[in-house]
Amino acid sequence: MRGIFMDRQFGIFMVIAIYMVIMIGIGFYYARRNTTVSDYVLGGRSLNPWVTALSAQASDMSGWLLTGLPGLAYLSLAGFKEATWTAIGLAIGTFLNWVLVARRLRSFTEVSQNSLTLPDYLQNRFRDKTSILKTATAIASIIFFLIYTSSMFVAGAKLFSTIFPISYTQGLLVISLIIISYTFLGGFLAVCTTDAIQGVLMFIALGFVPGAIVFAAGGFSASVAQMNPANWQLFPNGDGSCTWLLIASSLAWGLGYFGQPHILVRFMAIEKPKDIKPATIVAMVWVIITLFAAVMVGPLGHIFLAEPLAPGQHETIFMVLINSMFGPILTGVFLSAILAAIMSTAASQLLVASSALSNDIYKGLIRKKASENEVMLMSRGAVLLISFIALFLGMDPNSSIFGIVSYAWAGLGASFGPAVFMSLYWKRMTRNGAIAGVIVGASSTIIFNWLKTNVGGIFSVYELLPAFILAIVAIVVFSLLDKEPSKEMNDEFDAAVKMSKEK
Repeated sequence: MRGIFMDRQFGIFMVIAIYMVIMIGIGFYYARRNTTVSDYVLGGRSLNPWVTALSAQASDMSGWLLTGLPGLAYLSLAGFKEATWTAIGLAIGTFLNWVLVARRLRSFTEVSQNSLTLPDYLQNRFRDKTSILKTATAIASIIFFLIYTSSMFVAGAKLFSTIFPISYTQGLLVISLIIISYTFLGGFLAVCTTDAIQGVLMFIALGFVPGAIVFAAGGFSASVAQMNPANWQLFPNGDGSCTWLLIASSLAWGLGYFGQPHILVRFMAIEKPKDIKPATIVAMVWVIITLFAAVMVGPLGHIFLAEPLAPGQHETIFMVLINSMFGPILTGVFLSAILAAIMSTAASQLLVASSALSNDIYKGLIRKKASENEVMLMSRGAVLLISFIALFLGMDPNSSIFGIVSYAWAGLGASFGPAVFMSLYWKRMTRNGAIAGVIVGASSTIIFNWLKTNVGGIFSVYELLPAFILAIVAIVVFSLLDKEPSKEMNDEFDAAVKMSKEK
C-alpha cells in the first residue's frame, strides 16, 4: 500500500512540477522583453481581449474561489447561503465593472499623461502637485495588498500541506518561492500570460469536478434530491440561516470591483478601448460558470464524502474531493488549477504593490529624476520586500482564507472604488475630494471591521458597504467645498469621454 501511495504522490508531484516549470519559464521569456518601466508594470498597453478578460478574472477570483468560497458553502447551511449571495454580488459587480469602468478607465489613463498605475492616474487626473493623493493611494494599496497577498500564500501552503507529507510552513515557503520567481523576472506580460493559462485551468477544474460528482450521483436532479432542501431557501424564513443583513453584506462584495488595482490595471493595459466589448463577454461567461460551480462544490462535497471533514478543514474541501476522485495525473492537473488560482492573484498583487512602492513612492517622492533602469531595479526589489512581509503575515496555519480576502477586498474596494468611479463620471470632482475619499474609505474599513468583530449586532454588516458609502459622501462634500476644476481638467475629461466612445 505504501508503494502505491508513494507512486501516486510522485505522479501528482510530477504534474505540478511540470506546471510550475512552465510558469517560471514564461517569466524568463518575458524578462528579456521588459526594457522600460511601462513594459514591466503595464505591458506597453498591448493586451488582446482574450488575455485581458482571462487575466482580469483569474487575478480577481484567486485561490479563494477554489478554497474559501467552496469551504464556506460546505461549512453550514448559513455558510451555503452566504456563499450563494456573495457569488451573486460578485457576478453583478463584475458585469458593472466591465460595462461602467473598463472602457472609460482605459481612455482616461491614456489621456492623463499615460498613467501607469492607479495612484499615478489619480495624481494626473486631479493635477496634484503636492503628491498627497498619490502617496495616500500608494500607501493604502501597499497595506491592503500585503494582507491580500498573504492570504494567497496561506492558500498555497494549505494546498501543499494537504496533498503532500510536508508541514504548513514548508508549503508556505514553496508557494512563495514559485510566485516570487516569475513575478520578479517577467513583470506584467509574464503575469498576464500565466494568468490567462491559469484562468483556463481554473475553468476546466471547476467544470469537471462538480460535474463528476453529479454524474456519480445519478444526474443533476438526483444530486439536488440528496441535498438539504433548506439550501434553496435563500431569503429569510425564520430559521436564522439567512438574514437581510447577511444578504446586504454578501451582495456588497460586488462594490469592491471598482477599487481592485490588480483588476483595474488590466483595463488600463488593453490595446484599444473598443476591445473591451469582446473581453466583457469572455469575462462574464467565465465568471458566471466558475462562481456557480464553486458554490455547488460545498453541498456536493457532503454527498460524496462518507465522513465529514475535521473542524477547521472546510477550506480544503475542493482539494480533498480532487484527491479522492481521480488518478494521479488528473489529480495533479486539477490541483494545478488551485495552484493557478493562487498564483495568478498573488503575482498580480505583488506587481501592483511593487509598482506603487517603486514608481509612486520611490520615483514620485524620493528620487523624481530616477532613471528607467533604477526604477526597474527598485520594482524587482519591491517584489522581494513585499513578498517577505506577506510571507511573515501568512505564518499562522489557522488563518481563514475567506476572512483575510474579505478584509483586504473591503479595504481596497473602499479606498479606491469611490475615487476611481467618481473620477470617471463626475467632472466636478476635485483633488481634495479624491484625497478625502481614499482616506475615509480606508479608515472606515478598519473601523467597521473592528466594530463587526468586537460589537456585532447592526455592525455585523460587511465593512465594505458602509465604508464605500461614506467615501462617496466624503468625495462629494469635499469636492463641493473646493474650487471648481480648471478648464484644462475639464477639457481633458471631455477628451477622455470622447475616446471611450470611439468604435
